[in-house]
Amino acid sequence: MSGAFLHTVLDIAAWLAAAAALTWLSRRGLRFPAQSFELPYIAALVFGAGLGAYLFGSANLWLSGRGGIARSVEGALAGGIVAIELYKWSAGITLRTGARFALPLALGIAIGRLGCYFAGLDDFTYGTPTALSFGHDFGDGVLRHPVQLYESAAMAVFALGYVLAVVNRNGFVITNGFYLVLAYYGAQRFLWEFLKPYGPLIGPFTLFHLLSLSILLYAAVMLATAPKARRLQNELLA
Repeated sequence: MSGAFLHTVLDIAAWLAAAAALTWLSRRGLRFPAQSFELPYIAALVFGAGLGAYLFGSANLWLSGRGGIARSVEGALAGGIVAIELYKWSAGITLRTGARFALPLALGIAIGRLGCYFAGLDDFTYGTPTALSFGHDFGDGVLRHPVQLYESAAMAVFALGYVLAVVNRNGFVITNGFYLVLAYYGAQRFLWEFLKPYGPLIGPFTLFHLLSLSILLYAAVMLATAPKARRLQNELLA
C-alpha cells in the first residue's frame, strides 16, 4: 500500500474523527455558540484555512530551496483564525465562537499527522537525521526524527485531557478549549520545528517557528482577556 494512499485514507479519517468529536460534544448537552455553525462563518473558515494552507506550505518549500506547491496544517490554522476574526469584526460579532472546535482540531491533527508519517519523503514533514534508536528510515537510508509521530502523540494527549475535562464538566477548559488547544499546539509545534530540515527565515528560526509563536501569542492574549464571569460557563454547561 503506497504512502500517498495511506496519507489520503488518514486525512479522511481525520475529518471523520473531527465530525465524530463534534457529534459527541453535542450529545454531552453543551451549548456552544450557534454562530460557529452558520453558513457565512463556515465559508469564511474554509476560505481562510484553504488559503493559509497553500500560502504557508508553498512559502516554506521556497524558503527551503524547493519548488512546487504544498499544504500546511499550521498554515490552515493561521489562515482560518485570521479569516474568522475578520468575519466577526465585519459582522459585529463579539462573542467568542471557537469553543466547539477544540477537540475536533486536536483529534484531526493527531490522526492527520499519521498520514504525513506514512507519506515518507515526498511529504517533506520528516525530521532531521538522528542517532537515536527510534529514528526512522523514510526510504533514503537515513535515520530521522519521526516528528510526525511526536506531534501526533502530543495532540492525542491534549485530546484525552480535553475529553476528561468534558466528562468532569470543567467549565474553564470547555469554555476556553479552543484557545487552550491553540496555545498547546503552538508550543509543541515550535519545539518540533528545531527537528525539521526547513530553511531558516530569521536567524535559526523557520517560517513555522514564527507562525507557531504567532498562534501561541494569539491564544495567550485571548486566554488573558477571557471573560471572568461564571455566568458564561454556566450557560455553556446548562
